Amino acid sequence: MKLKVESTLDKQFMPLSLICREFREGTKDDGQDIVIGIERNNGHVSAYRTRIYKDAAGKDELNFRFIERIVKALLWVRGGYKIIIAGSPVVGEKIKKAYEKGNLRGFDNTFMARVYERPFEVVVTDLAHAPVTHESASPVGRHLDGCRIGFDAGGSDRKVSAVVNGESVYSEEVVWFPKTSSDPEYHYQGILDAMKTAASHMPRVDAIGVSSAGVYVDNRIMIASLFLKVSDADFEKRVKSMYIDVAKELGKELGKDIPIEVANDGDVTALAGAMDLNDNNVLGVAMGTSEAGGYVDEIGNITGWLNELAFVPVDFCENAMADEWSGDYGCGVKYFSQDGVIKLAPLAGIDIDESLSPAEKLKIVQKLMSEGDERAKKIYENIGVYFGYAIPFYAEFYDIKHVLIMGRVTSGEGGVLLLGKAQEVLDKEFPELAAKLKLHIPDESSRRVGQSVAAASLPEIK
Repeated sequence: MKLKVESTLDKQFMPLSLICREFREGTKDDGQDIVIGIERNNGHVSAYRTRIYKDAAGKDELNFRFIERIVKALLWVRGGYKIIIAGSPVVGEKIKKAYEKGNLRGFDNTFMARVYERPFEVVVTDLAHAPVTHESASPVGRHLDGCRIGFDAGGSDRKVSAVVNGESVYSEEVVWFPKTSSDPEYHYQGILDAMKTAASHMPRVDAIGVSSAGVYVDNRIMIASLFLKVSDADFEKRVKSMYIDVAKELGKELGKDIPIEVANDGDVTALAGAMDLNDNNVLGVAMGTSEAGGYVDEIGNITGWLNELAFVPVDFCENAMADEWSGDYGCGVKYFSQDGVIKLAPLAGIDIDESLSPAEKLKIVQKLMSEGDERAKKIYENIGVYFGYAIPFYAEFYDIKHVLIMGRVTSGEGGVLLLGKAQEVLDKEFPELAAKLKLHIPDESSRRVGQSVAAASLPEIK
């Protein structure tokens, strides 16, 4: 595989975006269609159609490897408890086996079953019964009317704003320690206190919007790192409906029902970016401790998709670094996070003390970057190459007009260099996509729509 913009440090990098292109071209005259469907809550289905080499043409293993990567990506972009494979019984049965508990993708099985509270399954069928996309995103966000509370739950501090007709009339940040507390009452009271404080600065409360890291389904907390130390029993009993319960308690005190909308912080960041850009089709990518994603669709909606880009593969090379949690290889967390910087440091000739924390290792590279060190520049250029090739793969699943990058990895000159290299990849390798897509990095000196204000805009007042 020849890249038009080379990955100077990671010589084995095989972009999945180019694999998709190779399969489309290689199967143009003598291939077969295959449809992948992912079903999630409320009967929503996401379907993806592509081509593979014909079954029994001697390329069954290559077909499986390709479709397995597409299934993995679609599953973690959309989220769901059921995979449907139509068009290839050979590939379908291989996928079915891979997703059994204890097998290749057993982690994904367990994770998704917990999120959607349904047994995970893989169904193999023919093209006549191929899944059809059924999405019904409802308008979420950009509602600025009335008196609203916006709450942003961070791991080290919690932010809350009182927002009246789109203007923040009060905001505060309070340090808290949710990740080290095993008592859910600590979290509950912290959230309730923040809501009450914001409410005291407005004549009434019409709606509450919440931005928080984690996975949320129908405003319920399914998985969230804020509750890391809470037992499974307490999580089930006290945590899952915590935001809904807080809204009910506040509503009782104020004598009214208060609508609440809870969204992943990546989605809310993308929404804030979309509000700032005054446009839609925005993919937000945060490169920090991990890789987080958020998306605003063509009509300005947050979709309810999972958007867990950390687990979406971008590299087809089987020797690519594996993620310690899922055990899978070539996934975004090892490319677009502090792990990506650390992985490339020795390849660039930078020796870092192994006893240091990941955050400290990142700071060393960032300091070298600020001093103009050529080795550090190569790291950011390489991540830019990764990202330039990843964007067209993300575009397989998202309709994108704007890509917004943020997070500590992108701070300073490193982020600018990264984005410039990504643009070069798009211009040279994917000119048609480059013509319709813009890359953005937030201008830290500009006044952007705040996260808690964007969160406040989530619910519609009916």
